[in-house]
Amino acid sequence: MATTERTKSLEVAEESREKEWSSHTFLRDLFLGDFRLDLIHPFPDPLVERPEFRKFYDGLEKFLREDVDPDEIDRLGDYPDKVVDGLRRLGAFGMKIPEEYGGLGFTQREYGKVMELLGSYDGNLIALLSAHQSIGVPQPLMLFGTEEQKKKFLPRCAKGAISAFALTEPAVGSDPASLSTTARPTPDGKAYILEGEKLWCTNGTKAELLVVMARNPDTDRISAFVVETSWEGVELPHRCHFMGLRALANGVVIFRNVRVPRENLIGKEGQGLKIALTTLNTGRLTLPAATVGMAKQCLEICRKWGLARVQWGEPIGRHEAISRKLAQLAATTYAMESVHQLADELATRPGYDIRLEAAAAKEWNTVKAWELVDDTLQIRGGRGYETADSLEARGEPGVPVERMMRDSRINLIFEGSSEIMHLFMAREAVDKHLHVAGPLVYGRASGREKLDALPKIAAFYARWYPTRWTGWGRWPRYESFGRLARHLRFVERTSRKLARSTFHGMMVYRGGMQHREGFLFRVVDIAMELFAMSASICRAQRMAERHDPAAAEAIELADLFCRTSRKKVRRLFVDLWFNQDSFENRVANKLLEGKYAWLEEGIMGLGLSVDDLRPSGRERRMARASGAEYEPEEANRAPPPAPYS
Repeated sequence: MATTERTKSLEVAEESREKEWSSHTFLRDLFLGDFRLDLIHPFPDPLVERPEFRKFYDGLEKFLREDVDPDEIDRLGDYPDKVVDGLRRLGAFGMKIPEEYGGLGFTQREYGKVMELLGSYDGNLIALLSAHQSIGVPQPLMLFGTEEQKKKFLPRCAKGAISAFALTEPAVGSDPASLSTTARPTPDGKAYILEGEKLWCTNGTKAELLVVMARNPDTDRISAFVVETSWEGVELPHRCHFMGLRALANGVVIFRNVRVPRENLIGKEGQGLKIALTTLNTGRLTLPAATVGMAKQCLEICRKWGLARVQWGEPIGRHEAISRKLAQLAATTYAMESVHQLADELATRPGYDIRLEAAAAKEWNTVKAWELVDDTLQIRGGRGYETADSLEARGEPGVPVERMMRDSRINLIFEGSSEIMHLFMAREAVDKHLHVAGPLVYGRASGREKLDALPKIAAFYARWYPTRWTGWGRWPRYESFGRLARHLRFVERTSRKLARSTFHGMMVYRGGMQHREGFLFRVVDIAMELFAMSASICRAQRMAERHDPAAAEAIELADLFCRTSRKKVRRLFVDLWFNQDSFENRVANKLLEGKYAWLEEGIMGLGLSVDDLRPSGRERRMARASGAEYEPEEANRAPPPAPYS
């Protein structure tokens, strides 16, 4: 059962992904051992600000400073009307919508600069605006909508009609094969009847418009629809509450016999998951930008506190235990900003396939931001753990580190969890190998088909594999990069080693490679470090070429970051082959079988069974609360959840 469900899920995901790479991209080629410096160097110059953008940016900054209190939003657990109305007046809900449809028409780089500013101030506003225009109605319509749909919905969205994206369900997270919401065509073909339930629909409790993913029960194909929350049958029975982002307008949405006109179908029937995945490719770039703003705020907090707080007659920032953290904080912030700026620029290039760089930027920056917030809390000590309101109440500045930590944790889950990002990038990392050697290594091909594929496989690897060992990656290559040249040479050499290691893993694990997530995740981690190193080096070099006054300091930060990153990469290569993954898996399986249940003795316990914790257990718990008996039919019992669902 579980194997069948997993196979079906993989087939659905495979069918929905982009099948072809239309051109070279930096990370895809890096996975193959081709270091394409020409794709990222010269690094993009600083954003040239148009007058209309500067006017909006200055107006937003003034509005945030004068009219938005992030601690009040956190305390109330909601967006005050004056804040939402103020954002509407500024046009913030239409930043990415073209001017012809009433929006501001900002580029990805301009939008990213705004998200960085907001990220330094309040994560709740990031969630509101990003969910609306990066994954809500505007982006899917701009990419796949008809002209009639754009004219009908985009002006509304630009004026502030809040939108949301509805994919996740109680039993469905990142496993689209289990999608249960249905859209059945009416007999006359003029509409669809929508039935089902969505969970964690960000902006859902405030939205006028939803993008809803639903399955045609007759064809099993998933499609995307624009749905009005005011329609009969759309219910919002529950608003969810979270550890952080306490104003998040996130909730449960139920559809009961909702009639959706056929003209509200986005794209073609069956394109739903492709629309979702394509939308997320650029939608993910919000988080790298926002986390840079947060990292910069951490940097300011720690720098000033490191000078202000004195222990044993000396500012704590001068003590090595803290100074090392400060140095890494600065170097990592510089690298995060380099990754964010490069990814945004690549996304604006015509025809550039941004899927890998967007995923890497989202994953790497959010993980680093979480680490930096944790270090910031540690440096602030008890004051980091104390709320801003409490600090102010006793006469100290209300530095919101505690709120920052609560708000930032979700970033490792938003728009694709860290695990899903790794799996996504790992699939793309082996894409070329699957095209060439798939029938032999992974496929369920017949013996004849395998024999027919051998000449093609042999021809490709006879050319490709030897060149992963050759190539000059030593002095004097990249000498124009000065003290950073040695790091660039390391990236080039390591990219070939990464390609060899991936190939060796395929040969060793063959069809079981998809289950070797420990191996695949390390491959992805190495690639992300090389990407961040490359971005940092090229940015510092470009600053030097422009005679930027901060160039020497940028080179120093890039040097420190690369030194640290190289140590991590070397450790990851060792762990590829010398690890305890199999042992840990055996222990985990025994744990799931109840072998170590005695470890749980002496606690109060949840008082729940495994079945109670499954989504299908909700009816059981409700019946128990009412004193009724509940015995579901065997056919209605939920199958075990797929990994990371």
